[in-house]
Amino acid sequence: MANTSSAIKRARQEPKRTLRNRMVKSKMRTFLKKAEAAVSHEDKTTAEAAVLAAITQIDKAAQKGVIHRNNAARRKARLMKRLNVR
Repeated sequence: MANTSSAIKRARQEPKRTLRNRMVKSKMRTFLKKAEAAVSHEDKTTAEAAVLAAITQIDKAAQKGVIHRNNAARRKARLMKRLNVR
């Protein structure tokens, strides 16, 4: 159990922040899966739209601090590389 008032407050805040981070990360992963599926199905216009939506979600997750900005940049680069190879 937390002893100091600041530790008690942190214990209160942690579940809310964890839940929020989990929701943001889950949404990002969902959009990534949709984009990867669209890229693998050879439909260029659908794939481009899905990739742009995924990139938006990756940027939002990085902006909120859920993932590191370098992690976001790496994910976006790999996604664009898959799109442009097709």
